[in-house]
Amino acid sequence: MQNLIFIEKIGIVAILEIAYDYPLFRPPSEANSLIFQVTLGCSFNRCSFCNMYRTKEYQERQWDEIKSEVDLTSIAYPETRRIFLADGDALNLSTDKLIKIINYLYSSFSNLERVACYAMPKNLIEKSDSDLDRLRNAGLGMMYLGIETGNDSLLKKITKGATSKGILQACQKAKTHEFVLSCMVILGIGGSKYTKQHIDDTAKLVSIAAPDYLAALNLQLEAGIYDEFMRKFGEHYTPVSDYEVLDEIKRLVSQISSQSSIMFRANHASNVYSLGGTLPDDRDRLLTLIEELKRHPELLKPKVLRRF
Repeated sequence: MQNLIFIEKIGIVAILEIAYDYPLFRPPSEANSLIFQVTLGCSFNRCSFCNMYRTKEYQERQWDEIKSEVDLTSIAYPETRRIFLADGDALNLSTDKLIKIINYLYSSFSNLERVACYAMPKNLIEKSDSDLDRLRNAGLGMMYLGIETGNDSLLKKITKGATSKGILQACQKAKTHEFVLSCMVILGIGGSKYTKQHIDDTAKLVSIAAPDYLAALNLQLEAGIYDEFMRKFGEHYTPVSDYEVLDEIKRLVSQISSQSSIMFRANHASNVYSLGGTLPDDRDRLLTLIEELKRHPELLKPKVLRRF
């Protein structure tokens, strides 16, 4: 599929076709960012809760293709301030190639302030300290990392491909090298049986990792992945109720004890209600709101409007 861009320069109007390989995903906070697909799909692509890139085979795009799209869009959108590198695995590129892309972006967009990408724990761990310093100095400023849960048993059940120790190591590595770190956790991913272990261990991990941003999403198993999730979970799975989801948010907010401020959000399309604040400053306000929602379930978003 293609995205048509209309450009008028020096009195000449042209239609340029920018090829996007759909589906195309980006974090909610990158809604106003220009997106370049420097990789297609995900090199791991086995997480049982995620079907974002199941229709794609992982590929690393050629430099000439990327350069051509940068050249075209820098004419169409010269005021661009933020760029997101898709798909799910830009950090899997070699450091040299990724730096080459980032350097070209900053030279092509004079107003560019930030370049961001997703980061799997494995990719962060495999980058050397020198690699991460070079990427940070080149202008890669922000990474989005999926924690999902801090419980090792659940990480294995959902085939995350990482342990809590590895996830924490990746987060700490990102923070040590001064990247802005945004992490995601998934409410309800342990079902009713493991809800306590899920939140207790996740809160511990988050407290130590101290990401700059933390997003809490709700598990939503779409039809194409439901059977796989249930099979890999390996035992009977009982989804959490809306009341239990609110209880998970309450316990998560209550237990996060980082000394650093964390911008917390539960405002994804999958969430039962949009809420957010800064921890620990807004903890009491958030807990009061959650208790109010538990007393008034009619305020929650209808299930038909939720999506992952």
